[in-house]
Amino acid sequence: MKTKNFLISGIVGGIVNFLLGWLFYGLLFVDSFPQPEESSNTLIMIFLGCLTFGLFLAYIFTHWAQITTASTGAKAGAIIGIFMGFYFNFFNMAMNTEATYQLFALDLGISIIMTAITGAIIALINGKLK
Repeated sequence: MKTKNFLISGIVGGIVNFLLGWLFYGLLFVDSFPQPEESSNTLIMIFLGCLTFGLFLAYIFTHWAQITTASTGAKAGAIIGIFMGFYFNFFNMAMNTEATYQLFALDLGISIIMTAITGAIIALINGKLK
């Protein structure tokens, strides 16, 4: 049963994360963040990254924490988003000469919101599949 929950909620979570990334980075804040170079596999790689992240959250929620409500999923997602946002942005500040503290803060906020929403969806699906 946990495997079914993990796979279904992880795949849906990955799709939600991909769509939220498109909304935030591709539409709302397109002028703030550099856009990836267009290539034949850019969107595929971004989608696979989002899918992996959705499966990562689903694994934590189904196998370790038994998170099954949207509110608990959003809270756990926000906390994971804080740490993932700091992790990524500290490396970005170290490696990218064009990175600014304003972009750091903006991306951190987006990471928290996106992961909270993705976590809520994953947890909601876990709760419905019980």
